[in-house]
Amino acid sequence: MRNLTLLTDLYQLTMLNGYFEKNIHEDMVIFDMFFRKNACNGGYTIVCGIEQFVEYINNIHFSEDDLAYLKSLNLFSDKFLTFLKDFKFTGDIYAVEEGTIMFPNEPILTVKAPLYQAQLIETALLTIINFQSLIATKASRVCFAAQGDPVFEFGLRRAQGPDAGTYGSRAAVIGGCSATANVLAGKMFDIPVVGTQAHSWIQKFDTEIEAFKAYADIYPDKCLLLVDTYNVLNSGLPNAIKVFKDLREKGHKPLGIRLDSGDLKYLSNQCKDALDKEGFTDVSITASNDLDEYTIASLKADGASVNSWGVGTKLITSADSPSLGGVYKLAASFKNGEFEPKIKLSEDPEKISNPGYKKVFRIYNEENKAEADLIMLHNESIDESKPLTIFHPTYTWKTKSFENYTVKELLKPLFINGECKYKHKSVMEIREYVSNELNSLWEEYRRLSNPQTYKVDLSRDLWYLKTKMIDSKKFI
Repeated sequence: MRNLTLLTDLYQLTMLNGYFEKNIHEDMVIFDMFFRKNACNGGYTIVCGIEQFVEYINNIHFSEDDLAYLKSLNLFSDKFLTFLKDFKFTGDIYAVEEGTIMFPNEPILTVKAPLYQAQLIETALLTIINFQSLIATKASRVCFAAQGDPVFEFGLRRAQGPDAGTYGSRAAVIGGCSATANVLAGKMFDIPVVGTQAHSWIQKFDTEIEAFKAYADIYPDKCLLLVDTYNVLNSGLPNAIKVFKDLREKGHKPLGIRLDSGDLKYLSNQCKDALDKEGFTDVSITASNDLDEYTIASLKADGASVNSWGVGTKLITSADSPSLGGVYKLAASFKNGEFEPKIKLSEDPEKISNPGYKKVFRIYNEENKAEADLIMLHNESIDESKPLTIFHPTYTWKTKSFENYTVKELLKPLFINGECKYKHKSVMEIREYVSNELNSLWEEYRRLSNPQTYKVDLSRDLWYLKTKMIDSKKFI
């Protein structure tokens, strides 16, 4: 397991050094991680990467090599570097379960720890969770567009490096992809892998039919042929049908064909007609070629005869929305025997943070559909036996009341007093959890364009606290 302790911004360490020099490094604080806008400009975000964050916390320590490098920067005293030798996370972390659907401005992870510990982990936390959550959400949108067809993640060669490719494959499967082409990800995370041949296989043989026959000889029960190397309708498809007939005569069932270029609607429909006429009515027609959720949705709406999809570049890079802006903000600091709430103000209203030690409840109706989330102070609770009314945190006259409802508290212990409470789940188990989460959402929140905004409200006490702090400006 890699030691990622120095996977941080330099200013985290200069701040740690400053806290140490001012003797406030042991002060207890609370930080929240949240995002201000959903991934992919959509209606929701799937939280992903929790397991890798747990691995990071479990392995965090400053090696002799690390300390020697920090000393070479001539920024830190020997006393501070000696202090770092025994660094170990001893605080509490609460987080949503990996695969949970979340929305802007609600904590997806809360850290309660000594200041120097809580500060150091910020950068690694953000890079781990932001990227994987982005790709999981993108994959979910692609799978939504595919309307139940299998989607295969093909993005490794176009990813921004090995880690992005490998952990992106993990996130893509969690988001709904059926399998990945990434063999290392398959091994590391025990997820299905897929793949057949590239155009170079076809080109290496003297003729296309020879290439197809050679592949069918080696993989008679897993024969899916790439038919667009030369000409789909005049060469690739007729040759594929010849090979498929030979396989059928020998008692084997061909898997199908793949199209990687051209007019995918026209070509898939022509291929489907020809294959059906020859009795190959149940073979797969897989399409690839720079696909994303919008292209797939368009092809589906136009009646393309594609029934599985290989999606690469635009998934692994989330090409149209290449980052999730998750942030990590101080919410409270221990002072005079109790936590004092902290708030960040901004001339941009959406950047004003929610102060205090908080928790999040999700409200479900009788059909187990998610209706709203309520952010509350840590000492508050909900009595499900009584009616509940919530209000919009900005347009406070807008309210919604519930009578027959249930609630679920979303933040669960990840670490308590430095002890790991995380229970491992396989990627496929997390994928199933994501599916259930998505089924709890009304479809208007899942629309690819102009989704409805999900309700995330503040409890009355939290709203009053935030409003009072904004009005007082006592911290300026």
